[in-house]
Amino acid sequence: MSRIFCNGYEATAEALAAALTNYGHFTSMQVRGSAVQGLDLHLQRLQQGTQALFSSGLDEAQLRGWLRAALAACGVVDASLRITVLSRQFDFRQPLSPVPVDVLVSVAAPVPPADRARALCSVAYSREMPHLKHLGTFALFQHRRQALQAGYDDAVFVDGDGHVSEGTTWNLALWDGRRVHWPQAPALRGTTEQLLMDGLASQGGAQTRSEVALAALDQFSGAIACNSAGIWPISRIDRQPFPDSASLLAMLRPLLDTRPWQPL
Repeated sequence: MSRIFCNGYEATAEALAAALTNYGHFTSMQVRGSAVQGLDLHLQRLQQGTQALFSSGLDEAQLRGWLRAALAACGVVDASLRITVLSRQFDFRQPLSPVPVDVLVSVAAPVPPADRARALCSVAYSREMPHLKHLGTFALFQHRRQALQAGYDDAVFVDGDGHVSEGTTWNLALWDGRRVHWPQAPALRGTTEQLLMDGLASQGGAQTRSEVALAALDQFSGAIACNSAGIWPISRIDRQPFPDSASLLAMLRPLLDTRPWQPL
């Protein structure tokens, strides 16, 4: 199952060709029973990106209607949804010209939870405009590919000051045996990251947002990665092992389960 809709209708070749300009932004989410955890955060992300790139906003009621219609057209209530905002009328030669935006909704099979521990290699890289989930994903996937070629499962990014920021398509949390640390180098802040932080706060769990140096990873015994597909343990970063990652996962996963599913 994989279908794409544009502004509520089955996408044409013309609509899909707009993606070749590579100017736009997106968000990805898991749908279960026609509901999404952190739907409000995804909508906030989409509004932020649309304002930043096109100086306009989205009609959220219309967008949610398009999402429901896409699921109905595919005959499913569980799915992976990707919402991409771009414009078929955008001209890179005149980027300040006002243009209407178009919304692509991609419907694919739901992604099952990931449980396998991943080994990561550190990479010196900072994504451009990290506060936006834009379409510039080449470097993310290339660094993942190179990590796999080197015998790892994925890559984690380190900024120019030596601070850990994020993974290729996910955020991470670290555990020192007492509290959860959320690395705060410039990165795309994820919806699942925020849901976990809210869950910890609601339970009075100890957590902190702080800069984490790559050289200081030996201070931590556990690590997890998270994105809209779920949470999974990190076994090591470079040569630094994290023997307590399963314990951290066991603590955080129930907190994510308490976050409400918001109907589309």
